[in-house]
Amino acid sequence: MQRTAALLKRPPAIRKALPRLLLFTDPVRTPDPLAAADTLPSGAGVVFRAFGDPDALNVARRLRELASARGLVLLIGADHRLAWDVGADGVHLPERLARRARALKSGRPGWIVTTAAHSEWAAHLAGGWGADAAVVSAVFPSRSPSAGAPIGPVRLAAMARRVRLPIYALGGVNSKTARRLKDAGLAGVAAVDGLRT
Repeated sequence: MQRTAALLKRPPAIRKALPRLLLFTDPVRTPDPLAAADTLPSGAGVVFRAFGDPDALNVARRLRELASARGLVLLIGADHRLAWDVGADGVHLPERLARRARALKSGRPGWIVTTAAHSEWAAHLAGGWGADAAVVSAVFPSRSPSAGAPIGPVRLAAMARRVRLPIYALGGVNSKTARRLKDAGLAGVAAVDGLRT
């Protein structure tokens, strides 16, 4: 998947240095986020989603150290205070919080702020609210319990052409399915456990 991410034909209007590859952590599917992040190539990104983990601050600090040492981008899921506390590179917002993107960036102009988008309309809104990129899911059938019906690579490519915001593909993305996205005009690909396949 790393090779495919490197070959993506990205849109020319990407303003920030967005990683081509994002790892999303998950307490069940990536129980050791540090080990998972340690497998990433330099320049990739990690989205640490704590989901109420009481040890979130400690894990986030260790991820920050690893990211700094390995040249990774660290985003914190949904918790801008935790991102601030550990010196993360930004935040990833769930779709319901996407309207906070511009306010968060005004306080931290260098931050990367991405949002989840489960429809083209949500991706349009995220752009209007100041997000740097939208992570669209589910693209392929996914094991995630929250994944909806997959939109497929053709509809995703059409969305990427219409939405004025860099788009990432998430949901069922692995080394085999990522090849089908090479010419879709994406900023990058994202996975939870697809990086192992």
